[in-house]
Amino acid sequence: MQARIYSMLPSYTMRSAISMIELVFVIVILGIVSSIGADIIANTYESYIVQRAQYKATTKTELALNQIANRLRYVIPGTVVFRASKGSGFKRITDSTSGNDKVLQWVSYDGDSFEAIESSSKRNPGWSGFCDIGSYTSGSTSLSTPGSNLDLTTAIIDNFGGDIGDAVLYFPDGSNYGIASGSDESITLDAAIPSGKRIFERYKLARSSYALSCENGTAEYPCGDLVLYYNFSPVVGAPLPEDGKILLKKVSNFRFKGGEESMRIKICKTEKISDSETIHACKEKVIF
Repeated sequence: MQARIYSMLPSYTMRSAISMIELVFVIVILGIVSSIGADIIANTYESYIVQRAQYKATTKTELALNQIANRLRYVIPGTVVFRASKGSGFKRITDSTSGNDKVLQWVSYDGDSFEAIESSSKRNPGWSGFCDIGSYTSGSTSLSTPGSNLDLTTAIIDNFGGDIGDAVLYFPDGSNYGIASGSDESITLDAAIPSGKRIFERYKLARSSYALSCENGTAEYPCGDLVLYYNFSPVVGAPLPEDGKILLKKVSNFRFKGGEESMRIKICKTEKISDSETIHACKEKVIF
């Protein structure tokens, strides 16, 4: 009977357990793997931070250069000057001009009204750029400019917060004359063209000067803020207004080289990643 009871009890198989040494080995291996993984994650994150900062700095620099190129596209030859600082005297740029001057300044013709048309049926631009010199009378202040729609020019300049009375007419030789008003195909000057002065068949109408100025520079950022000035007197070397628009901050270098036909502009921007590490993004653009 007793033997029968024992035969009914469940049987157990003896198995070996994990020893303390094996447990220690497992813990050591897991520690090595986790430390390697942590280094990989840390290096990956650090690389991401650097690449992101580099991308942001490069993108901002390129956008600033594109804005500058868009405005220089309308430059009037003979109006580009540079200054050592915002308030210093200006010098005209030449093909060999190169240096660390802080201000680049120029006059642009009014591309907005030159390229605009009033409607599909009235497609004359705001100003055509052509003068009828045969109809001009010596001592007159009126110039006939066939193909123009000066009323459209007046409206566009007004929409930009300006006045056509502040605009200036430029001839190819660099001579320029203030504009009093404009209507239909006629421009009225502030004063008659002096006797003996040549009148050209072509002209350009300018409503604003532009300037790029390095301001608030430091030892770490020698250029500081790159500031754009616009909507001020369209005459060569006009004084800069008080306020401008900051195109780019933390600029370490702003250089320009060239002359009227082509100009190379270089901008370098610095970004701090940490107290001990910085990245630099430099971009150049040649503008014709």
